Amino acid sequence: MNFHRLAVSPIEPELLRKVGADGGWLLENDEVLRVGLGRAVQSISVTASDLSPEVQLAGHVIMGDVGPTDSGVVAFGALPFNPSASGQLSVPEVLVTQYSNGTTYVTTVEDSEGLIPILERYVEVDQEPQSVRSLHYEPTPEEYAHKVAAAVEHLRKNQVQKVVLARAVKGSVPEPINAGALAMRLRKREPRCTLYSMPLLANRRFLGVSPELLIERRGTVVRCNPLAGTIALPLNTPSEDYQNWLLGSAKNLNEHKLLVDEMVTVLKGLFTDVTADEQPSILKLRTVAHLSSWLSASGSAESMPPVMQILRLLHPTAAVCGIPREAALQLLTDLEGQDRGSYAGPVGWIDSSGDGEWWLGIRGVVLSGNNFEAWSGAGIVSESDPIAEREETKDKLASVLTSIAIT
Repeated sequence: MNFHRLAVSPIEPELLRKVGADGGWLLENDEVLRVGLGRAVQSISVTASDLSPEVQLAGHVIMGDVGPTDSGVVAFGALPFNPSASGQLSVPEVLVTQYSNGTTYVTTVEDSEGLIPILERYVEVDQEPQSVRSLHYEPTPEEYAHKVAAAVEHLRKNQVQKVVLARAVKGSVPEPINAGALAMRLRKREPRCTLYSMPLLANRRFLGVSPELLIERRGTVVRCNPLAGTIALPLNTPSEDYQNWLLGSAKNLNEHKLLVDEMVTVLKGLFTDVTADEQPSILKLRTVAHLSSWLSASGSAESMPPVMQILRLLHPTAAVCGIPREAALQLLTDLEGQDRGSYAGPVGWIDSSGDGEWWLGIRGVVLSGNNFEAWSGAGIVSESDPIAEREETKDKLASVLTSIAIT
C-alpha cells in the first residue's frame, strides 16, 4: 500500500482534537498531537501469541517528504485489559502528527480524499455536561467495600501481595454525548495527562485522560512511568500537606515499591542497562495526587525488541492487576465478576520500526449514544482500609464524571 507524507504548516490543535476525538483516533500530550482520520485502511489482529504486528506495517511505501517513522504509517489501538483476549490495531486513511515545536506532517493513503475534505465536513457541537438521567454503580459502594475486605483477608494469608480491585459506574444523559466537546473539557481539566479517544466495536468509543505511561520505545531507549499510591486532594489543600503525607505513608510507599520492583524485574530480563528513580516523586492531578517513578532501559539496535513484545511482558502490571500476576488476576476476576473491556488495557500506537507509545487506559469512559460507562480501581494491600479504598475509587471517577454529567 502506498502513502504520501507532506510537511505542512501547523494546524489548529483544537480542531484536530475535536475531529479526532469525535470520529477518529486521538492521542495528545505535551510532546505531540497525533490524530488519525477517515476510514481504517488496514486492521491488524493482536493476540498474546503474536508479538510482532509491526511487521505487517513494514511493506507499505511512503513517498513525499522525509520525516520521522512515527509520522509515516502508524497503527492505533485500545487493547483489552485481559491479556489473553484479542485486540485490534487500525491504520487510518489520514494521519496528522503535530509536534510541540510546531513541526507538522500529514500522511495519507494513495486513494485518500485528503485531510481538508474531512475537516470541512466536521460539524462542531458546543455541548456542556448534561443532567444525569440514570446512574448506578456496579458493584454498589457497600458491596465494593465488602469485596475490598475479602481481598485484604486473602492478602493477609500471603496468597497475594497486592490486587487492584475496580468498580464501574454506568449511566445515561438526555442527549447523545459529543466526544469532541468532552475531549475539550477533559484536556482542560487534566492538562498533565495524555488525552486519548479510540473507536471500539459496536459504534462505541473509549475516551479519557491517562496519567500513566506504560511503555515508550524510541529507537534503542525504553521509558516507563509507573504510578501507585494515591491521595485525594480537597479544595485549597496546601501542597506540602499532601506531599508530606503521601511520601511518608508506609502503605502507599509499599504499594508503589511493589509496582516499580515488578517492572524493573521484567525490564532486566530484556536489557542489561535498567535504571529507576531512587525515590518516587509526586504527580498532582485535578482531584488526586500519585506517587510517580521513571524507569528507563536501553539496548543495542540489533537486540532491541519491538514495543509490542515489551508491552506483552509488562501488561498487566501491578498498577492495574496485582502481584503475583496470575494469582492476582484470578482473584480480581473472581471478586469483580465482570469484564473490564478496555478499561486498564493499553492505549497507544506502533510504527513499522518497532517504536511506539502505550498508556494505561484509565480515567476514561466508554461512550455509546446517550449512555456512558466509566471504571476506577484501587490497589489493595494487607494494610488497606475498605472505606478508604472505596473513597479513592470515587475520587478517581470524579474528574471524568463531572465532565459528562451533572449529578
